[in-house]
Amino acid sequence: MKQVTKHVIRNDLKRLFTYRLCLIGFKRKGFDRLYSYTLGEEAGVSADQVRKDFSNYKITGNKKGGYNIDELLRAIDEVIKHQDDQYMILVGMGNIGRALVQYKTFKLRKMIIVASFDIDPAKQSKRWNVPVLPLEMMDDIIKKFHVKVAILAVPAISAQDVANRLYDLGIKGILNFAPVILKTPEDIIVNNINLCDELESVIYYTQKVI
Repeated sequence: MKQVTKHVIRNDLKRLFTYRLCLIGFKRKGFDRLYSYTLGEEAGVSADQVRKDFSNYKITGNKKGGYNIDELLRAIDEVIKHQDDQYMILVGMGNIGRALVQYKTFKLRKMIIVASFDIDPAKQSKRWNVPVLPLEMMDDIIKKFHVKVAILAVPAISAQDVANRLYDLGIKGILNFAPVILKTPEDIIVNNINLCDELESVIYYTQKVI
């Protein structure tokens, strides 16, 4: 039976990505070591939070000497298991979909959108950074590249049907930009990104501090 997924992306995992971004920035500035309080200040959290997050993933450092940045980056990459290219597909070539296929940082971080899909033949005939194919070809592409993750950027009215189809084809994780809560089996990971909700949250807190 379909249900709202119980899998939640842990906050400490999200912070690992933030730490990695900060560490790359420090490395570019010529640093080779740093302390938890330095990393915490850059990431906007306490030193205790940094140490706790690292401890959750069995990442250790030297209390006196701090953390070696290269070793820390390797440890984070080992947690994420992201040394190899990760192949993905995108469904929906509207405004969000077109922006995502042109986002160059995906490739820099070894996340490769191998194909996108749309029901509109006019979009299929245009040249983008990735091929735009009819939905009927999803099965072939997923099998060819062993894809396990999909980005969903379709209208709300069709999002659930597309999510059902993706699951049936073996997709195990969905980044969902459609403004709807997907109902999926327990073994599928869904991360919902609602841009309006995110912006309204910023507006709400901005009004609170004025």
